[in-house]
Amino acid sequence: MDKLIITGGTQLSGELRIAGAKNAALPILAATLLSEEAVSVGNIPHLHDITTTMQLLGQMGVRLTIDEKMNIRVDSNETNKFEAPYELVKTMRASILVLGPLLTRFGQAHVSLPGGCAIGTRPVDIHLDSLIKMGAEIKVDAGYIHAKASRLKGCRLVLDKVTVTGTENLLMTAVLAKGTTVIENAAKEPEVSDLAHFLNAMGAKISGIDSDVLVIEGVEKIGKKDLHYTIVPDRIETGTYLVAAAITRGQIKVKDTRPDTLDAVLDKLKEAGADITTGEDWINLDMHGKQPKAVNIRTAPYPAFPTDMQAQFTAMNSVADGVGTITETVFENRFMHVQEMQRMGANIQLESNTAICKGQQQLIGAPVMATDLRASASLVLAGLVAKGETLVDRIYHIDRGYDHIEEKLAQLGATIKRIAR
Repeated sequence: MDKLIITGGTQLSGELRIAGAKNAALPILAATLLSEEAVSVGNIPHLHDITTTMQLLGQMGVRLTIDEKMNIRVDSNETNKFEAPYELVKTMRASILVLGPLLTRFGQAHVSLPGGCAIGTRPVDIHLDSLIKMGAEIKVDAGYIHAKASRLKGCRLVLDKVTVTGTENLLMTAVLAKGTTVIENAAKEPEVSDLAHFLNAMGAKISGIDSDVLVIEGVEKIGKKDLHYTIVPDRIETGTYLVAAAITRGQIKVKDTRPDTLDAVLDKLKEAGADITTGEDWINLDMHGKQPKAVNIRTAPYPAFPTDMQAQFTAMNSVADGVGTITETVFENRFMHVQEMQRMGANIQLESNTAICKGQQQLIGAPVMATDLRASASLVLAGLVAKGETLVDRIYHIDRGYDHIEEKLAQLGATIKRIAR
């Protein structure tokens, strides 16, 4: 099993290109099941979850080809299996996203209940209850969702809570449903909007994009000949490398990104003392050698501070000047990285859903274990400022969401390497 070894103490500096957003690529690849024309998707990140999704589509009969620039051409017209088996989806929650497209285009779907990071309860009830309202017959048995329907019917769907995958699944389902579907309390994340723009590029009729009310006029079929779609940059990867520079008191310019999707993160980095300038597709951060200041954070759905950046800011607060509190409101079990950081000397106290961090001048390198995707990134960040050597185990989590993280950090001057043990 691969591990990362990090020797801390280097002030990071340099430029990086940001990869495409994993959380946009996965639903968009699922959405290609809806198209009656082959479609090409670009700016795909080189990640384990992408490979798993391609295997999942391939075993359904979908034809996929990939070029040296990570453009994926997808032709779903020979789809002949409508199952997402447990073996392929047990590590990836996004597998649930094939449910809607299979059901609405092919009239049936057999999808294993998904896995993914153990960061809290993420029930699929909202997905299933909404599909039933649209006319689906659904049975859950032996760990599988069995769904069937003739043509689904549009209706008004008021989601009980803001759910990104729920919004995406229902959005894809509704494009081929008969009549109009209205999704209220929809997620507004940029990745949801990117999916909607992709669907419209294929011929769907979606309005209200970027808002919490999506209106979908159902069409008979979608697909556009020779369509090539480029997905949005990864805002969480962007934020992670910005924090890597901030935590090491360094400087970074990230390119091929979207500053407009990171307002809440950039505001907190400025509050921490970072000098930040932005352009249309780049962000420059410079700490001028200064220790970051502790910041208070409360996670919430977009456009508020993202839960996927909480662990990284916990790492920064652990070596910041002052005391900062981080309150997690999205997932109830997303502080598993705290215990590992405490092994490195971090002064963090947990009170219910809040982490109280008293900054230390320096952490101490230690063996630590990644427990989920963003927790693993935060431990790498902590290792960058720890005295001595930090060994991060179970980094298969990090490979699900970061494209060659050790190579990119080394490019900025970090002493980091991947080993197989």
